[in-house]
Amino acid sequence: MGPFDLNIRHLRAVAAIVQSGSISAASQIVNLTQPAITQGIAKLERQLGLPLFERRSAGMAPTEAAMMLAPRVEAAVRLMDARHATAAQISAFLALARQGSYAAAASVTGLSEPSLHRSVGELSLVIGQPLVERRGRGIALTHRGTQVARAFRLGEAELRSALDELAMLQGREVGRITVGAMPLSRARILPEVVTDFHARHPETGIAIIEGSYTELVGPLRDGELDLMVGALRLGGGEEGLIHYPLFQDRPVIIGRAGHPLAGRGDDLKLSEMALYPWITAAAGTPLRAQWQAMFEAEGVSVPRVPIECGAVMMIRQILRETDFLTLLSPDQVAVELEADWLVKIADAPGDVARSIGVTTRFDWRPTPLQRAFLETLRVKSEHICSEA
Repeated sequence: MGPFDLNIRHLRAVAAIVQSGSISAASQIVNLTQPAITQGIAKLERQLGLPLFERRSAGMAPTEAAMMLAPRVEAAVRLMDARHATAAQISAFLALARQGSYAAAASVTGLSEPSLHRSVGELSLVIGQPLVERRGRGIALTHRGTQVARAFRLGEAELRSALDELAMLQGREVGRITVGAMPLSRARILPEVVTDFHARHPETGIAIIEGSYTELVGPLRDGELDLMVGALRLGGGEEGLIHYPLFQDRPVIIGRAGHPLAGRGDDLKLSEMALYPWITAAAGTPLRAQWQAMFEAEGVSVPRVPIECGAVMMIRQILRETDFLTLLSPDQVAVELEADWLVKIADAPGDVARSIGVTTRFDWRPTPLQRAFLETLRVKSEHICSEA
């Protein structure tokens, strides 16, 4: 069962009863008759498999399930800001936004294209602005459509979390944690965390979405990701996001085995390394900024970067076959270092370090399983720090 298999007005009625304590008061809030609310709650209870209220002479007493559900519903309604939109309209529009065409959305949802057109058109009337426009032979979201899609995704994430929490109340550890994995996190910490977490919570799905910060931050803001793990942005938080440091990573200068500078030890100067070609991540990334600052702090002219690349797999192969140098975490090339295909040329001079941590939305409220995943991250990070 998905979040939009539930009737949104009935969900709002649950939250209104929890807030007001009676069906009559809730009726005024959600603009439904008392019999309609009663029938709606009964249907929700059948769908969820849990009682939401105890009927008493003094009013409706919410159960633990209703108390868990109500704040999630209130957050979802606030985020979506479309009180008169139906679940069917929202679901159809999100399918279109994700798939990019009515034909693809119809294939995914099983609905006909005319049905999707009708639902999206009705939603545009509810919102009061066009959400989709023709572009050549295809369609695209309008500016307002993009805003609405993000709001609906965030609301959907809240409702999905509600369903996961209610399942836990029934003794079922179901759900899915979606993690954005930036380059450094893939080398060590995330594999260890995922392995450990899965052993303790085998019924919980984990989706790892790889990408750079730039590629992942949009899906995080949209609610498509629960959290991101990797190098934190220099300068701290951004609007709507919050960063939690886990540990410090100290990159080193790496080259191939047999590199002309290999084995020089402490007498190797940065000015000598500047004479060789470098491969680094693109400008604007934390590691590139630290690489540049490393030379500037030593008063050495920053060398030209003939190849910009953020893919560690490609960097490793280029290093093995050339005299290029790079600045990387040893964890990212641990196998190559152990096999003596690559070697540490030198420690990075000065205080070159990256803060590795978690990035989430400011208003994200993790489920118990998501909190358990975060706790596993914290414990593994402490272990890494103790080994440093």
